[in-house]
Amino acid sequence: MRDLAAAVGIALVLEGAAYMLFPGVLRRAAALLFAQGEQAVRLAGLAACLAGLAVTIAARNWGA
Repeated sequence: MRDLAAAVGIALVLEGAAYMLFPGVLRRAAALLFAQGEQAVRLAGLAACLAGLAVTIAARNWGA
């Protein structure tokens, strides 16, 4: 549970930093996202989930 809380905290820090440092870029990205069809957004979400899972598994097994 501690690892999950730490991961959520890190995700919030990174997302907050992105909004703080690059607000214009994120606004344009959001506009592009809203212009996409639902299927494209779902596919991008699936790709992001799989990439995050792969990174998490790799990080957990790095020292093993």
